[in-house]
Amino acid sequence: MNKKVMVAMSGGVDSSVAAVLLKDQGYDICGVTLKLFGNEDIDTTSCRTRTCCSLEDVEDARSVAYKLGIDHFVFNFGDSFKEEVMKKFANSYAEGNTPNPCIDCNRYIKFSKLIQRAVLMEKDYIATGHYARIEYDSGSKRYLLKKAVDKTKDQSYVLYVLNQYDLSRTLLPLGSMLKTEARKIAEEKGLINARKPDSQDICFVKDGDYANFLEREMGIQSPKGKFINKDGDVLGIHNGIIHYTIGQRKGLGIAFGQPTYVINKNKDNNTVTLGSKEELLSSSLIADDLNLIAIEKLESPMNVTVKTRYKQGESEARIIPLDEDKILVEFKEKQRAITPGQAVVFYEDDVVIGGGTIIS
Repeated sequence: MNKKVMVAMSGGVDSSVAAVLLKDQGYDICGVTLKLFGNEDIDTTSCRTRTCCSLEDVEDARSVAYKLGIDHFVFNFGDSFKEEVMKKFANSYAEGNTPNPCIDCNRYIKFSKLIQRAVLMEKDYIATGHYARIEYDSGSKRYLLKKAVDKTKDQSYVLYVLNQYDLSRTLLPLGSMLKTEARKIAEEKGLINARKPDSQDICFVKDGDYANFLEREMGIQSPKGKFINKDGDVLGIHNGIIHYTIGQRKGLGIAFGQPTYVINKNKDNNTVTLGSKEELLSSSLIADDLNLIAIEKLESPMNVTVKTRYKQGESEARIIPLDEDKILVEFKEKQRAITPGQAVVFYEDDVVIGGGTIIS
């Protein structure tokens, strides 16, 4: 009997090609699109080029499923999404952090809840259009998460939260191909979304205006406070800490004789610290909320390469266990704008060792 796969079809070209590949490989597949946040309220004229989860995306996914001759379902995970992703995002921002909600969406919704639903429907696997690879290592008896062959599209950074069970139940058909190859397959198959641009912004934040979303949609209050320098001298008045991110230079509303950046935010005293480019550099960080994939536990220091942002290159570092759920990362060279709330992911060559959330 052919293995049964539930393919998460976002309406984009990648997940559609994932379905094509699996069907051609002989899997018994169905498609599913997730309704997460206010699909009916999103301006679909802009969503084609900016976000995911619009009604147009659902229709695109349904069209591809019809063309492939497979069943297509829409699951409403809106309540879980609001609780596990949107509220976490808002609360973290209110604390002065800069979270990555796409990672929480992968952790709690796109994999965890989808796998639960797939099991209930007696499917063997789920599949997505992410660019990364999953392999089973017989030596360590662990599933490994590895970088995609197409390094320009590698998404292993946002998948570091997957656990062994998630990995055992997931197929990533695009991990071994180039994005250009995926586009070519979509065009050859005549898929409606063959030339559809990749989604970019967070699906529930229109036009990338995080502060407006937090204030109007989530009821987050962020009062004005003081801009200060590292010595505590007052430089001016800020509009609320949710309006700023570490490393920000533009939009400060205050003029200086030299380039000035946000180097720290402090919720307790409601200050935003400004400083020079050099003051943005850090030689280490501490992360918690760890998820280790290639190893069960970090028992001694380990040399790795590290990413502290999705679109950032890797840097050489040493990771040192502090306790059961904290790791110290010491960089070989100082890094710019390390930001609490963002993910830090550890690599050994192409293998994801694991990752965590930056806390300081």
